[in-house]
Amino acid sequence: MILLIIVLATAALALLAVLRERTLRQTRAVPPGLQSDVALPYNAEWTLYHNPFSLCSKKIRVCMAEYGVPYDSISIDLIETGGYQNISRDFLKVNPGATVPVLLHNGHPIYESHEQLNYVAGRVNEAGLLVPHGPEQKEVMAAWVHKTSLLGDHPIESPEATAGNAVAGLTIPIFASMVAKIPVLKIFEGLLFHRIKQRVFFFLLMKLTGLSKTLTLKPVNQIIHRADRAMAAHLIDLEHQLDQSGGPWICGQQFTLADVGMMVIFDRLREGDWLTRSLEDRPVLQGYWAALQQRPSYRQGCLEFAHPAVTEATQALVEIKRSGRWPSGLPQ
Repeated sequence: MILLIIVLATAALALLAVLRERTLRQTRAVPPGLQSDVALPYNAEWTLYHNPFSLCSKKIRVCMAEYGVPYDSISIDLIETGGYQNISRDFLKVNPGATVPVLLHNGHPIYESHEQLNYVAGRVNEAGLLVPHGPEQKEVMAAWVHKTSLLGDHPIESPEATAGNAVAGLTIPIFASMVAKIPVLKIFEGLLFHRIKQRVFFFLLMKLTGLSKTLTLKPVNQIIHRADRAMAAHLIDLEHQLDQSGGPWICGQQFTLADVGMMVIFDRLREGDWLTRSLEDRPVLQGYWAALQQRPSYRQGCLEFAHPAVTEATQALVEIKRSGRWPSGLPQ
């Protein structure tokens, strides 16, 4: 009887602790753009909370490198790179939306990467870097910035909408490879505190199923096939745009925010071991990718932040394909 009371009391205390923690770690949607009424601690004019693997984090790092703007770098782990640091109490004080990147300017947060790019451009873009002067070119750039964006909380559901959404579907294999190394209890933490439960359940499924079996699941198979077809169409559009502009960049002679967006998509295709296949027999795109890699901002914004978990996951995917263990029905 005493033992039962102890067990029940312990369970009750544990439940109270979880409920209290949920109260302290509530997430909510935040408005995009500069939050001038929010003041956070800072040590430099610019502070960037980011994740090495996050596409949107890569965009803002590349832009800051292009502009030559120094910033305090604070890396935040997401579940795929080791833990749910983005739903920790400390980070939720920075962004109650639990997303990265977050850019601070003199302690005031700017949410959403698109807003961050525009804000930085408006503050430091005296020489017209990354943004063309002519209205027609600005219109082209804006269309391609949109085309390289991740739209919605569940981008894999609409890969035809943007190349950013398409690459999200093609990221599933590397996600599954990375999640294989994450403890199950870490993923369960997301069920308690992360506002987007569908994403957490998907990670849990990949963890429990394993990489090879995850890729053979019919819904996953369909997502990857659909994303692959959509990405092929987006790359055809890119070829046409480069031909039309005369290159070497999307807007012609000037490297712009549109190329930044495409740079990080190509880098994600590289990480997922899709890039060689995607660029096969496409000399225009091969030349474009070569030019992107030559920019110092690619090294400074992408390669220098390579995460060991991502490198290991990429190598695992390459090995699976080489060894003949890649599911026969999937593109590779």
